[in-house]
Amino acid sequence: MTAVPGTAFSWLLLALVIVLALILLGQLRQRNALRDWLNAPDNPIPDGSGVWCDLFSRLQRLRREEERRHDATREALERFRSAAEALPDGVMLLGRSEHIEWLNPAACRHFSLDASRDIGISIEQLIRDSAFLAYLRAFRDGRATEPLQLQRGPGEAVLALSLIPFAGTGTLLLSHDVTELAHTETIRRDFVANVSHELRTPLTVITGFLEQFASERPPTGEAARSFFGLMTEQTIRMNRLVDDLLTLSRLENDSQPPRDDPIDVPALIDSLLAEAGALSGGRHDFRAGTVHGRRLRGSYDEIRSAFGNLVSNAVRYTPSGGTITLDWVADAEVTVFSVTDTGIGIPPEHLPRLSERFYRVDKGRSTASGGTGLGLAIVKHVLARHGGTLQIHSTPGRGSKFSARLPAGRLI
Repeated sequence: MTAVPGTAFSWLLLALVIVLALILLGQLRQRNALRDWLNAPDNPIPDGSGVWCDLFSRLQRLRREEERRHDATREALERFRSAAEALPDGVMLLGRSEHIEWLNPAACRHFSLDASRDIGISIEQLIRDSAFLAYLRAFRDGRATEPLQLQRGPGEAVLALSLIPFAGTGTLLLSHDVTELAHTETIRRDFVANVSHELRTPLTVITGFLEQFASERPPTGEAARSFFGLMTEQTIRMNRLVDDLLTLSRLENDSQPPRDDPIDVPALIDSLLAEAGALSGGRHDFRAGTVHGRRLRGSYDEIRSAFGNLVSNAVRYTPSGGTITLDWVADAEVTVFSVTDTGIGIPPEHLPRLSERFYRVDKGRSTASGGTGLGLAIVKHVLARHGGTLQIHSTPGRGSKFSARLPAGRLI
């Protein structure tokens, strides 16, 4: 019996359709299995064949790698959290709006906080100390350059606080208990003040005797004149040292804000130039550079002392024939009194410590110049009391520039 050609073709077409349908159903089943797994990734990855088998295998590897990375990240986070919780220093993480996101036990102790209660609350609502709030505002404006020392009440711990940008929009608040250090510093200041006062009386007596001796019975021999001159010189130096110690002690212990005297800075610059010329004895060229006419609000005595120290330092450390320039400039944010010299310059490794008490780059040269080693420490304290900072730029062999930077808000 012979088959009809049309019927055979129909059966072949039907078989092809059935095969294609089965393939499509298989692909659909695999796709649905993948969709179900993507919706519930905790379930095992489904089995597959052909291309789907390769795809599922790759997904399985990616999943295992992701799990390993997740586990490693979780372990690192746990180690960091354990280390932070064991730190004796306080660590507090603040979010974009300065709400507390996390804090360790030390931070809870330092600020009397409760992690279970205070997470999510703004730090400004929890620490309402005016000094801290001012420090926080300065940090927002980019003006907080040094740690804040804070004591929230009598008998409470003294904390050194630092704010540090973290992870783009976050902030770390670090707190360190410096109670013992602050107590030691108070003892040191009291000791220096008391010793300075005690030295003042015998030095005054010695100075008086030397002056009387010089007027009534001046030394005649060369050796006697040399000894007498040396005694007079060292007595003057000791008097200058005691004066600087007392000035520094007063600045350190004065908790009241400085006076708001209207200071005519251009006139003060003229006075400083005249004094510097006398101290120089004609060895230097003095210039008044850019001087704007605005006056300054502040303690006249303190500002004069600070600016005068910068000028006298330039005279001491600028060789004969050098130039010393005084400038008084201002912009929208700061006003700056600067002293620029063509002196010996300062190596860069010494710059960070120049304002420390008694720090000398060259001890022999500093002593011979008549300095006490306290001038820049006095300058730094005066500027800090007026909301300012001391900035130093120097190149060995070419000279230095000392700038007293004060807030433009103090201009009148």
